[in-house]
Amino acid sequence: MLEHIELFFKSIFIDNMVFAVFLGMCSYLAVSKKVATAVGLGAAVIFVLAVTVPLNWLLDQYLLRDGALVWLGPEYADYNLSFLSFILFIATIATMVQLVEIVVEKFSPALYNSLGIFLPLIAVNCAILGGSLFMQSREIETLGLAFNYGVSSGIGWFLAILAIAAIREKIRYSNVPPPLRGLGITFIITGLMGIGFQSFGGMLTGGDDAPAVVEETTAEKSEEKNAKVAEEIDEKEISYNDLIKDEE
Repeated sequence: MLEHIELFFKSIFIDNMVFAVFLGMCSYLAVSKKVATAVGLGAAVIFVLAVTVPLNWLLDQYLLRDGALVWLGPEYADYNLSFLSFILFIATIATMVQLVEIVVEKFSPALYNSLGIFLPLIAVNCAILGGSLFMQSREIETLGLAFNYGVSSGIGWFLAILAIAAIREKIRYSNVPPPLRGLGITFIITGLMGIGFQSFGGMLTGGDDAPAVVEETTAEKSEEKNAKVAEEIDEKEISYNDLIKDEE
């Protein structure tokens, strides 16, 4: 359970697709002028990542990686189809994007028209393909973790485009210097947001070493207290012995 929680928060804040590895920047910059449009595209990205990353995990585990075809028989153990990763991953992504496009066009024509060409371009959005490739390179162990990584990566991208869209709507009423208007101020804000997201890295550091440090500090304090108590006892014993000698 702890592994799922750590992967979830790390994928959203620390390894954010936009702010950590700068994937999906084209859609991030082009569709972030209005919050409503950004929400629609962000939701579509979450859905596509949540479906394609687990599907591509299954393809990688049982078809692509070296020895993955052993389930067909011992004679297939030496086959390595990893060179087909890009083709199959993109085919899976394109299929799901086509499904999303059909659903959005059916139930929300206004959102479909506002997204325009960027909805079918999710198929070649590097953030979508990057999710599957990172899943493969990081050797995520289980299907549940792959689903977790897909959802959390999508949420991270969604938060990024939602935040920049909200800021850009407010910036219209601000006095931005002429040379920085448009993409200039957007890039500056993106950099500042990236710094803010990277600061969450402290949430996942020091967890293993902290108990040892606490134990060492507690032990040192205990030893110091014991030493002081021993010194006080010795001083009292000396004073008591001197008092007895004086009385004698």
